[in-house]
Formats: sequence, C-alpha cells, structure tokens
Amino acid sequence: MVLYTSPFPNSFLSVLHSFSWGLIFPCYWLADRLVASFVPTTYEKRQRADDPCYFHALCIIITTPIYLALLVASLPFALIGFLLWSPLQSARRPYIYSRLKDKNHANGATLLTEWKAAGNGKSFCFGSANVCLLPDSLARFNNVFNTQARAKEIGRRIRNGASRPQIKIYIDSPTNTSISAASFSSLVSPQGGDSTNRTVNAGIKRTTSMEYKGDNSGLNNCEDGGEDKAGAGEPNEGEENTCIVRINGEENGHLSDTEPDTVNGQAHTSGPAEPSLEGDAEISKTPNHKQKEGDSGSLDSYSASRESLVKVRVGDGTVDQSTVNNKLLYKASIMKKTSVRKKKHTDETFDHEISAFFPANLDFLCLQEVFDKRAAEKLKDQLHHYFEYIVYDVGVYSCHACCSFKFVNSGLLFASRYPVMDAAYHCYPNGRGTDSLASKGALFLKVQVGSTPQDQRIVGYISCTHLQAIAGDTTVRCEQLDMLQDWLSEFRKSTSSSSTANPEELVAFDVICGDLNFDNCSSDDKLEQQHSLFTHYKDPCRIGPGEDKPWAIGTLLDPEGLYDEEVCTPDNLQKVLESEEGRKGYLVYPTSKNHSSSQKGRKASLKGNGRRIDYMLYTEEGLYLEWKVEVEEFSFITQLAGLTDHLPVAMRLVVSTGEDDP
Repeated sequence: MVLYTSPFPNSFLSVLHSFSWGLIFPCYWLADRLVASFVPTTYEKRQRADDPCYFHALCIIITTPIYLALLVASLPFALIGFLLWSPLQSARRPYIYSRLKDKNHANGATLLTEWKAAGNGKSFCFGSANVCLLPDSLARFNNVFNTQARAKEIGRRIRNGASRPQIKIYIDSPTNTSISAASFSSLVSPQGGDSTNRTVNAGIKRTTSMEYKGDNSGLNNCEDGGEDKAGAGEPNEGEENTCIVRINGEENGHLSDTEPDTVNGQAHTSGPAEPSLEGDAEISKTPNHKQKEGDSGSLDSYSASRESLVKVRVGDGTVDQSTVNNKLLYKASIMKKTSVRKKKHTDETFDHEISAFFPANLDFLCLQEVFDKRAAEKLKDQLHHYFEYIVYDVGVYSCHACCSFKFVNSGLLFASRYPVMDAAYHCYPNGRGTDSLASKGALFLKVQVGSTPQDQRIVGYISCTHLQAIAGDTTVRCEQLDMLQDWLSEFRKSTSSSSTANPEELVAFDVICGDLNFDNCSSDDKLEQQHSLFTHYKDPCRIGPGEDKPWAIGTLLDPEGLYDEEVCTPDNLQKVLESEEGRKGYLVYPTSKNHSSSQKGRKASLKGNGRRIDYMLYTEEGLYLEWKVEVEEFSFITQLAGLTDHLPVAMRLVVSTGEDDP
C-alpha cells in the first residue's frame, strides 16, 4: 500500500486547492475572531474582574463593526473560493504521511534492530490524548483558547516528556519497600561518555520539586547554563536512554551502594529543547503556558514532579569531577517496579500511576480533535523532534465518501518512532447533529517494530478513533463500534503477507486508542459497556461492564476548573487527582437519571472516580501464537494541564517471546 505524502495526486490540484483556500481563509478567520470575542473563558473573566467593566465592552463596540465590515467584504471572495474548493475534495487523499527529513535525528531503522538484540521480547509504549485543537471560537466553548499557541506547547510538552531517559529503580530493602523514597531521591550517575560501565557510590537524599530546573533553564539563567549546554552535547532525542539503578537500603532508612547498570553505554539526557523566541512570545499570552512554581509539565520550567524526576549529584572522591557536568539535571521516568514493592492493589499484575509526564521512550501517540489545520502543522513540527513518522490531516471534506457535508476533518493524528507500513481511514457515515459536520472516523495503521533472525518482519496494528460525542446517542456509538471492528478486520486481511517472496509476518500487538465518548460507570452507557468489542479487546482499567478497577480515574476534566490554581499546572493537577476529594472537585463524574454531573455537591454519591472516556485496548487474538502480550504499566497523565479538558493516558505493553526467537 502506498502512503500518501501529499493531499492531492499532482501539483496542479495542490496549487488550485491552495488558491481556493486563500480566498476562503480571510472570511473564515474574521468569523472565528468575531465569535471568539463574545465567548470569554473563565481565565479571561478573572483577568477582567480587576479592570473597569466598560473597557472590555468598549473594545467589543469598536472591534465588532470592523470585523463585520471586513467579513462582509470578504464574503464574495470566500464564495468563489468555496466553489473551487468543494469539488476538489473528491480528489483529495484521506491523510498526509510525513517522515522526518533530517537523517541526523532519524532512528526508525535503528529501532528495528533492537528486537534481535532483545532476544526474548520487547516493550512498546502507547499514548492517547484528546487535545481540543478546534478553531479558537469553538474551543472556547470547552473553556480553552489560543489554539495556535496551545498546539505548539502541547507538542513541545509531549516530546520533552517522552524524550527523558528511562530510569528503572529497584529497591532491595527488608524494611523500606516504598517507592516513594526513591521517587524523591537524587541519584548519582556518570556523565562522561568515555566510561561505559562505572560504579558510582552516592548518598541519596529527598529532593523537592523546587530543586529541578528544566532543559531550557538557560533561557532564564544564561550565565549559569551557557557553558553546560555547550559541553553536554545533543544526543538523539529518539534514542532509548535507560539506566537501571539498584539501591540497597539499611534499616535506619539510609540508602547506599547505588550502582547504575548502563545501557547504550552511558546514562545521559536527551538534547535540550530548542529555544523559540517566537513561540515563547506567543505562548505567554495564555495562562497555562506561564512558567510557575510547580509547573512540571513543561520541562522548560523551574519545577518537576516528585515522582518523575531525579537529580544527578556527584559522590565524594569516586568520580572524576572533570568528566561530570555538575549542573546538568536529569529528567527521568522512575518506573515503579521492584520485587519487594508493596502495591496498593495487591491483585494487580502491572504498575499504574498518575504521572506528571508522558512516559519515557513513548513509541506511539494517537491524538484526537486536531481539527484546526494550522494548529496541526505546528503540532506536527514539534512532534517531529521526537517522532520520525507522523500521519495527520486525516479525514474527508465536502460530500466526498460520506452522506453529509463535512466542514472539518476527523481530527485524528498518529505519531510513531517505528516505520509505518500501511495506513487506511474510514469515515463513520452515521454521525448526527454537530458531529455530522466533522468526518469522524477510524485510522488504521500497520507498523514494523522489528525482525526475527530469520528476517521475518515483526509488525503491530494500531487503530485510532473518535466516536459520536452527543449524549444519548448510544445506538450511534454502538453502530460505530461495529464498523470499527469490521474495518479493522478488513484492514488486517488486506495488509497481511504470507507469500514465499515476502516471508510471513509475525504480529506482535493489536491496540485500539481513542476517545469513545462513553464511560464504564454511567447508567446511560450500559449498551456501549456491553458491546462485543470488549470480548475481543481487553481494557486494563476495567473489571467488567459497569465497574472499573479502584485505581482507574476519569479522563474528562470539568471545564470550569481548568484555570484554578490548584490544577492549572501538571504537578498541581497530579496532586489533586491523587485524592478522592480532589477528583470530585475537578473531574466530570458518571451521569445517571437522578444525578447531574455538573453539580459538584452531588458527586459524592456517584459511582466510580470520574468519567473515563479515553480508552486504550489491546487483544491477544490474532497475534503470533508463541508470544504473550502483557500490560507492564498504565498511566493517567497530567502534563497537558491547562491545555486541554482531557487527561492523556498511556500504556506500556510487553511482548514476551520466550528464550528463543521463532
């Protein structure tokens, strides 16, 4: 299957499309700004509370006639552009495939060799998020604004979080079995590249988030950080940086004998994020992009999550001071996995957490509601600093391939560190109401993740979707789930290969990600909860229809509280969601006939820990028979606090192949 790298089959149609959109855009932009001026967010309302009330009214009185006059003047050009634009959509391709052109940062081919080196299998990390990148006037109805700046910041936070080194901490202690001691610890690790296997003795102390400085701290402390960045180098952001640290504890609580088992030769950080003066100036206009104490989601800030960051220090007399950069602070993902660890839910077989960062070494990312095309370009450019392969602008426009007219695309975006082999998109034909104006559908992808010693390709399947959003449309969503299963089955059959010239492919995983717009606890969603999809695919957060696991929390945030000081930063939101009372205040809860989810005072009697409408499902059916797929870790992520009204989720799967590869 050919991957489409441009929206049209030839340059003439592309030029004609650009010309027609150029005629439409002024009218579109003016209408967007006009509506946006009448839909303030709660943040803007609070900002205006201290200003004279007549000032904002005066601005509206002055700008509204200007917008209306320009809008009327642009309408004839927009009509001509629309008459050109609409028929062109019949020739438009359903997605755009983008591959990183800078070969210095491309490492997809290198990742394919890791399967052979692993021998007994490999782990893969999947992420999913609804980022609400609508035109600004529509985004404001979800209490978010400045779509273009948010897109750039969302991309930067995701890539910064995913490119952190992955540090696995194993605590060997007969008394201190809690991971919290290591979560707050500062670790000593060699920085010099000349040493590939070095033991470093160090004391480990509790470190507060205030002691962390991000990778762009040089922008604020040029005198202190200039030399350090110059000497630190810039390794590939896509490179897997894993450091295993073993900690032996004493009964008095002191930890000692820290030994980093180096992987890839050394433990080091990803390259520092590039300063962008234009982006910083634009981002400063929105409240959720200001650097505050506790804002750990942006690694350019001064603070970090207590569970996701470790700081490098030097032991006395054990490491050559000239080979260690004392000022370089590590951003690390602490994986809570230890043989002596006490879990809150002892019957669970995998780790689960609320994290202030996207997981380190994130392999695949599925995003929803990337509707705005300019925002999609900005988001893609940021994600390409980490992901080599991206599929975006997914969907159809006008009346092409669907029953009703489509004004916007599906909003789906897929990013991968591994090569994409095939892709297909299908539009749901049964959308209703406002959802029928968007080409919501499903994106199916086949990726190559490795090869066996016999040169058989190892592949995986990933599906990204966004279902009908309107409450009460239970039948519509169930029909869409039926279509999702049928389309996925057809995609797998059409892309499978078993000919002699093309050796049989071994399927390692099959994952479905997306915003399904129903939860597993609401009484109104019983039909979806019992859908056959959940008999073929497993939900790590689910016990059964109508019942989630105790640690699972909702992913839909209450829009009215997005800018409250208690939750406006990733670190603060993480702390709030760790408590039951905090969740009741800032999550939307399952609906029922007798309770309203918008009334916080009634949430105490509602079932569950919030509406979990963002799903990550996996299956063991249709995979290579001798392999086993297990969940290693599941995370609810707060790194996009203040940027969207959804919580991203992440899942790490382990594909075990046994002692010998097939």
